[in-house]
Amino acid sequence: MIGLVAGIYRLGVAGMRIVDPKRSAGELALRFSISLVPIALAYVIAHYFSLIVYQGQAVPALASDPLGDGSDIFGVGNTSIDYSVVSASGIWYVQVGALVLGHVAGLIVAHDRAVADYPDARTAVRSQLWMLGVMVAFTCLGLWILSAAMQG
Repeated sequence: MIGLVAGIYRLGVAGMRIVDPKRSAGELALRFSISLVPIALAYVIAHYFSLIVYQGQAVPALASDPLGDGSDIFGVGNTSIDYSVVSASGIWYVQVGALVLGHVAGLIVAHDRAVADYPDARTAVRSQLWMLGVMVAFTCLGLWILSAAMQG
């Protein structure tokens, strides 16, 4: 999967070289790698949202018994996790929203980088058509992964 993501990103960078052949693929990949940060954050949110919502409820009980010896400092040791706080479909909607927003933010960051790097707006926009393709591919891949999880 990492190879697939790297390949899609490199394909977008190779397309950008058509617009800016003076720069190497490595230089462009490095310059635009910042656009992957919002995507990575979106995947962290999508992946860990349910863990935080459910296991986060156990934090007070764990803090009440920090040494695991049965003490109940705060009187919350008998609390349990409420799995009805958010439904499976609610989690799925948060994951989809995080992925879509993360990819849109990645595209915005890439566009901002292009506007700063290229001398005219037209060249910047033309270079970003390739990044748009990359972000659409990443979004489709992420949504496909989520939909496959919903099927199982």
